Amino acid sequence: MPMRKLKEFLDAMGVDYIAMPHRPSYTAQETAQVCHIPGRNLAKTVMVQMNGDLAMAVLPAHQMLDIFKLREFTNAWSLRLANEHDFANAFPDCETGAMPPFGNLFGMDVFAEETLSGDLNISFNSGTHSEIITMPYAQWSTLVHPYVSNFHR
Repeated sequence: MPMRKLKEFLDAMGVDYIAMPHRPSYTAQETAQVCHIPGRNLAKTVMVQMNGDLAMAVLPAHQMLDIFKLREFTNAWSLRLANEHDFANAFPDCETGAMPPFGNLFGMDVFAEETLSGDLNISFNSGTHSEIITMPYAQWSTLVHPYVSNFHR
């Protein structure tokens, strides 16, 4: 089941989403494979420390974050990949590494790779390593208000 906070939010906003259970997987590419969807159609959440605050970079599972492009886009004076210790307490209802790309629910900015916007739907971890949620990209974007740019390698 999706994390309660996310499910309540999506239900309250009237979002038409599908929650799909799957066998546990721990990388975005593995999750895409287990769910039988292309890596380009599964969004992964990469946590970064930006000017001392946590932020989310959301990009397709098959892409890698280019930290320099993201730093240039954000004009951040400090930007680095966050480690699990940095964000473990920020997502109390989530399994570590399975955070859904809803920074607005956790008080943080979200940066979306522009290639995600080319798809009708977005799929992502629901807060566990054994379930994904699929919903219309347009609804996700309206709810999250991500900053959109090209920051993949």
